[in-house]
Amino acid sequence: MGWLSKVFACDPRGLNWPRAVGFLDVGMVPLFVFWAIGYEQYLLSALFGALFVALADPGGNFGHRAFDLSLFTLIGAGVTALAFGIGADAWGWLVLAAFLVTLAAGLALAFGVRRFVSALLINLWFIIAVGVESGLHGASHITSHTWAQVVSWTGGAALWILVAFLWWLIRGRADLPQPFSELPGDTSRRKLTPPLILFALIRALVIAGTIALAYGLDLSYGSWLPIAAMVAMKPSLQQATLVSVQRLVGALLGAGFALLLLLVPANEDGLRLFAVERGLEVVALVLLMHAAAIRFWNYAFYSAAIAAAVLVLIDLPQPSDHSAEGYRVLWTLCGVGIGLLVMVLAGLLAKRAGKTPAQRTGKPNE
Repeated sequence: MGWLSKVFACDPRGLNWPRAVGFLDVGMVPLFVFWAIGYEQYLLSALFGALFVALADPGGNFGHRAFDLSLFTLIGAGVTALAFGIGADAWGWLVLAAFLVTLAAGLALAFGVRRFVSALLINLWFIIAVGVESGLHGASHITSHTWAQVVSWTGGAALWILVAFLWWLIRGRADLPQPFSELPGDTSRRKLTPPLILFALIRALVIAGTIALAYGLDLSYGSWLPIAAMVAMKPSLQQATLVSVQRLVGALLGAGFALLLLLVPANEDGLRLFAVERGLEVVALVLLMHAAAIRFWNYAFYSAAIAAAVLVLIDLPQPSDHSAEGYRVLWTLCGVGIGLLVMVLAGLLAKRAGKTPAQRTGKPNE
């Protein structure tokens, strides 16, 4: 009970509803735009373009912010093009791309913790986008163009930059704090030590391995496997054990909630199915809004909200039934288990790195 109380402990000071409402206002724009033009398959790219650019917003002088956010948007657009461009290709290309993207994200720590966090967001988006493209490719009634996905991502990111610019003008062109002020802001360069390089390599191998299992074996709803592994793994060796457990619990809770939601349209068709799918898109947006509000209220519930929203939006184009839910649960558990195994290995690496040469060999220092 003491362990559970720590995992689900809530800090009232961590609630930020103004930030959540701000994201909801921004997210409603692409939602209604894509509803109006009838291309809902591009909604997720736009929403995550806006969400991740908001998370990467460093605050401060707007000129500096605009440069950083534009660079983040450009890199994200390139990753979007890569993910949707090869998402339906041979699984070997997916494995290679996942390995390189994940390794690059891990090594981004050399440019500071802030840029490392931004790189992890790009890394997560690549895994999500590959899953989206896989689902869209399997839905014969839906057509998805890579260039349109890139435009959607860029448009969502540009929308946040525009809102930040207007808010900067309204506030008298004063420097503003970063929207998610609780995230690291350190941009000082860091030395990549051998344990950190090794851990980045392990993460890259794990994600590449889960991609190989999901798409190489053509697992039904296999995209849940690498996404669960990515969400479950902690981003650094130094992260606290409690946060790691909260991430695992959140991934499982989010997957369970997504399973229940995806059962709703299982036996629907025609106009009723269309209405239910639009309703689930609104639910996903509301989940993302709550994630923006509770990021530092409770990390387990935050992870659950993000996981549920992502998995609902990914699998909306795919018909759902009870057997499908069984596969989703299975791959989620496997992904979380793989993430847990990697965290245990990372802990052993961290302990070994903290020992002196004498402690490692059992011999006294000379």
